[in-house]
Amino acid sequence: MGKNPDCRIKKLLTYRWVVWGILILTYITVHFHRLAMGVVRDELVWEFNVSATTFANIGSTYFYVYMLMQIPAGLLADSLGPRKTVAVGTVVSGVGSIIFGLAPGIFWVFAGRVLVGFGVSVVFISILKIQSQWFKESEFGTLSGITSFMGNMGGICAQTPLALFVGVFTWRFTFTAIGVYSLAAAALCYTFVRNRPEEMGLPSVKELEEGRNEHLQAIKPDLWKGLLTVLRNRGTWVVFMMFAGFNGAYITMTSVWGVSYLVDVYGMSRIAAANHVTAIVAGTAVGSVLIGKLSDSLRKRRLPMLIFGTANVACWLLITVVWHGKPPVTYLPVLFFLLGLSAVPHILAWAYSKELNPVEIAGIATSVVNVGGFFGGAFVPPVIGMIIDRYTLLLPAAELYHRAFLCCLASTLLGLFFAFLVKETGCRNIYVEPGTKQQEYSL
Repeated sequence: MGKNPDCRIKKLLTYRWVVWGILILTYITVHFHRLAMGVVRDELVWEFNVSATTFANIGSTYFYVYMLMQIPAGLLADSLGPRKTVAVGTVVSGVGSIIFGLAPGIFWVFAGRVLVGFGVSVVFISILKIQSQWFKESEFGTLSGITSFMGNMGGICAQTPLALFVGVFTWRFTFTAIGVYSLAAAALCYTFVRNRPEEMGLPSVKELEEGRNEHLQAIKPDLWKGLLTVLRNRGTWVVFMMFAGFNGAYITMTSVWGVSYLVDVYGMSRIAAANHVTAIVAGTAVGSVLIGKLSDSLRKRRLPMLIFGTANVACWLLITVVWHGKPPVTYLPVLFFLLGLSAVPHILAWAYSKELNPVEIAGIATSVVNVGGFFGGAFVPPVIGMIIDRYTLLLPAAELYHRAFLCCLASTLLGLFFAFLVKETGCRNIYVEPGTKQQEYSL
């Protein structure tokens, strides 16, 4: 405590980027695994002789496990702490990726995918928890956008770079190598990440902002009571459904069916198709930063959600209604970039959930809302797989995907409907105890 206060503050403002940066190294693999299946579809279908529905289920297994793990992930982030939670989770995902890459049969493909989903499921919630401890509340929306941007770099690696890498080194070597990378990232995380500045003898961000000793850091929340508080909050479920709607359509195009759609409808090579899907992911990376910065600058959450959500619905209307499943190929790069750019209302869902619930259970609050996104990602692609299996011999490719992608349009309309129900927080925590006049969301 005798250290120069200015030195301690300087170290806090510097070391928080070390903590965040190392966690980003693990988060890149989250998006890579999330979006990689579409590129290796042909290899998996050929080697294991699986149907479109089974392939979609291989992709969705990640999302089922990820979804089921979100609430436990929040509990772990708030109790065990992000450092140990991410380190252990990343080891598990690394082992899962290696099993996937070495799989001798379809059982091991699913087993590896389950372990990957289980392991990576804890990373993002832990990053949000770290942000709440190491960064200012006014920086949360912008930083969430930057975090998503960096994660989407992993998603971009899962498109054209993955297609090229698989062509040279095979899909098995590629996923095994990603597993080894994950093990190395886990070691860095355990060595250098700290849950809170106070663990290094540094002032808390709350103390720095308000010039007082933060009593919230000393609070050990009752986690099960906190979970019940979050689940009883109507606002949690509004943003849950908004996230589910937009993410279901996004995951369908980027993770599972986008490459197949472009190959089947336009006759593109796999690498050319991956390039087009990369435009969606790149748009999402840019949109994530834009919506976070816009929200923090305006001090509003709902308006940016509605602007970007409406644009996303418009993109799906163009694909499914105006162009009946086959937009002009010259328009695709711009259309796909805009599709990704607008598919980002969920960036504010995380900030919103934190601002609507007690600050000491930020991990639990964001984890419950995050379930929504992966509920959409787990539900929509298999429905599309069933449509494709049923009609693939009866309809031409463009009509087949037009019919399937109507599910994506419906999903985004659902997301936009719930975005209209979101109430403004003003970019600040507005939680009050149930029973008071200010409490607007209690069930």
